[in-house]
Amino acid sequence: MANDNRRSVSVFREFLDGEAAGGIILIAAAALALIVANSPLAETYFAALHAYLGPLSLLHWINDALMAVFFLLVGLEIKREVLDGQLSTWPRRMLPGIAAAGGMAVPALVYVAINRDNAAALPGWAIPTATDIAFALGVLSLLGNRVPASLKVFLTALAIIDDLGAVVIIALFYTSGLSFIYLAAALAVIVVLVVLNRMGVLSLIPYLVLGVVLWVLVLKSGVHATLAGVALALTIPLKATPGIAHDLEHSPLHQLEHALHRFVPLIIIPIFGFANAGVSLAGLTPAALVEPLTLGVAAGLVLGKLVGVLGASALAIKLGLADLPMRAGWMHMTGIALLCGIGFTMSLFIGLLAFANSPELQDAVKVGILAGSLIAALGGAALLMAAPSVADHGEDE
Repeated sequence: MANDNRRSVSVFREFLDGEAAGGIILIAAAALALIVANSPLAETYFAALHAYLGPLSLLHWINDALMAVFFLLVGLEIKREVLDGQLSTWPRRMLPGIAAAGGMAVPALVYVAINRDNAAALPGWAIPTATDIAFALGVLSLLGNRVPASLKVFLTALAIIDDLGAVVIIALFYTSGLSFIYLAAALAVIVVLVVLNRMGVLSLIPYLVLGVVLWVLVLKSGVHATLAGVALALTIPLKATPGIAHDLEHSPLHQLEHALHRFVPLIIIPIFGFANAGVSLAGLTPAALVEPLTLGVAAGLVLGKLVGVLGASALAIKLGLADLPMRAGWMHMTGIALLCGIGFTMSLFIGLLAFANSPELQDAVKVGILAGSLIAALGGAALLMAAPSVADHGEDE
């Protein structure tokens, strides 16, 4: 049993390390995009993104196809954590679950309050509800052992639940022009995938082949194509391979997750960040930063996440529904709540969906996301640096 526990901790720490590395690369990719978009290369940068490769532009291939692989990994992480990980029991789900709920509701309310008289901006209410796990863990990794390992687990679990909420929001509120023929065909493929799972098929090949078919059908159905990745993930078996009893690390789900573990954070997410973070800052004035749309996004990420995550956590702990993470204090929790305001990847993604037909509003969203995420990152890091240093050994036993 001790060996199993050590192996589980080792796998989880490997996951954290990979996400942290991806977050640092994402920061660099976003910075590079801003530099290029405001340099003599700007015209080439934007022209390349809108150049067509077959039926889709390069930007659409990135946002619809590559990001479907990102959502596949998100779905795999959600399924694994719920069935065999940090969210596998209700006591473990309570604090991150309640914190995630508060961290999604309050930012949306802040955004709507600021944009209540701006009807054109209201479709963007969900933009500040998301947390970028790679970016946030990248900041945590720079702080070393000043942050208790229990808080890294808490932040990861919260962000995974947050991602699940974002997937539901996209499916319910950012889907339009449905084609019921393609949607029915997509559902038929999902049924086949479920049947394969129930029949005990453990080879990944049929799942991945049908996953490509599913992506094409979902793309044409009017539902955002990336959701095909989540649907595929939920059908991948979390079962041990024959002859390796009770070793779920050799299940098809774990095999696929480990295969994507480096590829997605280190390649796909930085490509997405580079393609979507580029915004021209020419003519940007202080007044533009307090326009309702931009201010709503930034305030939602910083103030909304802080109040939502911290307030919901405090309420859950005060009511006896959950305990503070091990070796953590309220200054740590405040810092983590601020880091949850780094909404980069998913916030950008929702912003692109909310204002698909308005590049001007998309640019305002990007400025708000960049400003809010930067303030949240610096504020969270500063608080965690000022918090009492915590020895890291022995926390995971």
